[in-house]
Amino acid sequence: MSHTLGIRQAQKQKTRQALLDAALGLLEEQSLSSLGLREVTRAVGVAPTAFYRHFRSTADLGVALVEEALGSLHPMIATTVSGGTGDSAERIARAVDLIARHVDTHPAHVRFIARERHGGVQPVREAIREQLARFTEEVKAELAKDPESAGWSDDDLLMLAHLYVDQMLITASLFLEALEAPPEERERVAQVAARQMRLISIGRHHWPA
Repeated sequence: MSHTLGIRQAQKQKTRQALLDAALGLLEEQSLSSLGLREVTRAVGVAPTAFYRHFRSTADLGVALVEEALGSLHPMIATTVSGGTGDSAERIARAVDLIARHVDTHPAHVRFIARERHGGVQPVREAIREQLARFTEEVKAELAKDPESAGWSDDDLLMLAHLYVDQMLITASLFLEALEAPPEERERVAQVAARQMRLISIGRHHWPA
């Protein structure tokens, strides 16, 4: 009996993932607010009623896509600002490289977040905002460990964390736009991103504690 249940559960998970993948593919060309569940189920080859065994609505599916797109990024976000080894320039270069590689690997997820962050589906906007708030708190926690943060107030650390997270999103968007560009254009994007992060870093050094 348990074996049969295990097979059914695995099949259910497989269908759910297929719906997510199909929706992500369809969202390459449209926004979530214009996506119909029949489009998604047709792409997977299941009946429309099967959709409701996994998601309450397309908005619910969108929230699941947010979790899939951003949920796994928390370790990377922390890595971009952790002390580690090397000087600030090395850490910035590492951060820019991590972002570029993530965009190369998951362009559809990055495009989905960029479009839906200010899109027309409120639960999805809220899910993205909540994930970004988590990122900001995690970055703040990493910054607080740095000796340079001695004497900084929580509000100032949170403001600095916001700047870093916003810059990471901007950098991801720039790499997304340059996805099919020649290598020299992608290098230019990397250089601009590094300079912008460097500017935040310089401002940090001169901010009154």
